[in-house]
Amino acid sequence: MNLNWQFIIDSLPLYREAAWTTLKLGFWGILFSLIIGFVCSIVLYFKVKFLKSIVQAYIELSRNTPLLIQLFFLYFGLTKMGIALSENACAIIGLSFLGGSYMAETFRSGLEAVGRSQIESGLSIGLSRAQLVRYVVLPQAFSVSMPSLGANCIFLLKETSIVGAIAVVDLMNVTKDLIGMYYQTFEALFMLVAVYLVMILPLSILLTWLERKVRYAEFGN
Repeated sequence: MNLNWQFIIDSLPLYREAAWTTLKLGFWGILFSLIIGFVCSIVLYFKVKFLKSIVQAYIELSRNTPLLIQLFFLYFGLTKMGIALSENACAIIGLSFLGGSYMAETFRSGLEAVGRSQIESGLSIGLSRAQLVRYVVLPQAFSVSMPSLGANCIFLLKETSIVGAIAVVDLMNVTKDLIGMYYQTFEALFMLVAVYLVMILPLSILLTWLERKVRYAEFGN
């Protein structure tokens, strides 16, 4: 099958704009997910009363409901309650809500990988709990968590393909519109795959490099 290169060239501005929208949504979704996940993991690790139950309920709710349903609730359900959010705001909140639970479990597993003996040793030499967390626990936990954190970041960027369901002009939405208007199915899907590859492959390489740097800094190998 020969590609219609003229159609692809003419469609480039649309894909460029949609890719920029996708990257912005992915960036904010990942950033807020990291913040939410870190805070939740600290609550779970230190077993903060009352908050621990709330965090556990949030994680179970987030991980056991599809992103599409969460987006529909934010975009359509909240409107019935008098809360109107833009489609981009709903997309960022949805991605953050979903990603935060995965990041929380990733951070928690990293924190729990730090041996209790190290914590006891730190306390015995006079380190405060804040110093212990900052200089002993977090560096090791971050190093252990890096592979999963990277996988979660890539996962969230790919999950942006769902947000077109609430009228966000993302890559998937543009592709569906072009197929519906011009019936250039193969060309539109080819562009969709190519643009996602251009976005995700550099991120994957960067995260792999960062993981190696962190491990080298922590363990020297």
